[in-house]
Amino acid sequence: MATIDDFLTIDMRVGRVIDAQPFPEARKPAYKLTIDFGAELGTKRTSAQITHHYTPETLLGKLVVAVVNFPPRQVGKFMSEVLVLGLPDEHGHIVLLQPQQDVPVGGRVH
Repeated sequence: MATIDDFLTIDMRVGRVIDAQPFPEARKPAYKLTIDFGAELGTKRTSAQITHHYTPETLLGKLVVAVVNFPPRQVGKFMSEVLVLGLPDEHGHIVLLQPQQDVPVGGRVH
């Protein structure tokens, strides 16, 4: 069993997608996202395999939840700095976790 202290080591924040581009070099269909996490964290980049339910245009301005304190991960020639969180639908396609209301970017998940 995990403890609350274990949970608190994972820094999950809300950010706003400010850029979304196709990532044709990825092994599986994906997008390159740039996400604004506010003044404290700034902007971070990530790749996300979310092409089934989203287009780059529909992602712009969308609030997302991401883990911001994992080490950066090299994905091909692209450095992914955060892990955007989502859940698989009934077919295994990822649906993003999102706040139900507008909240300030950079807010930490409690």
